[in-house]
Amino acid sequence: MGIEIPSPHHAQVSRRGRGYLPHWEMQDGVYSVTFRLGDSLPESALARLREERETALAALEKHGGTPTPADLRRLEDVLNDRVEAYLNAGAGACYMARPEIGRLVADAIRHFEGQRYRLFAWCVMPNHVHVVLRFAPGHGLERTLHSWKSYTSKAANRALGRSGSFWAREYYDHLVRDEDDFARVVAYVAQNPVKAGLRDWPWVWVSPECGV
Repeated sequence: MGIEIPSPHHAQVSRRGRGYLPHWEMQDGVYSVTFRLGDSLPESALARLREERETALAALEKHGGTPTPADLRRLEDVLNDRVEAYLNAGAGACYMARPEIGRLVADAIRHFEGQRYRLFAWCVMPNHVHVVLRFAPGHGLERTLHSWKSYTSKAANRALGRSGSFWAREYYDHLVRDEDDFARVVAYVAQNPVKAGLRDWPWVWVSPECGV
């Protein structure tokens, strides 16, 4: 494949963030990131996911003491899969189904390619977005997500004639572990529109070097 994936098992990984999900960071790491529209996940679903997380954490602590970083990453991956299932059901207003909004978000993601980050794959779905990328030195996940969401929320609200929050505050990120994991997340992004029943969906891209 020609893409080197540093393993989180053999590197310094830091944990950052509060709220529903923590965020894992590693120098030269490859990330799979998902962010979503504010109305794409019902509060009842979020409450169930929070309850699942707390129950799983309590079970880990009961049987093995303090959960390890690897335990926590596996748990968050399972919960991310739950989130994906909800998002693919197409809840909410699905603003990115409108061509002008889908293009706006896609253009924002592509804007700093080769400068602030290296893109491997991305997909703008009707109510959420997937990106697989690696950051250039001096750039990182939190600032990049803030930049994307800040710009697109203002521009989309103008185009839609609306006001108020556009994106959900939280986002979901997965620190890619190895080449097999990389192939899995890239394939998921590439196939997401088809699995969601979207035909000839224009807002999906995979780098030729990924071999998908």
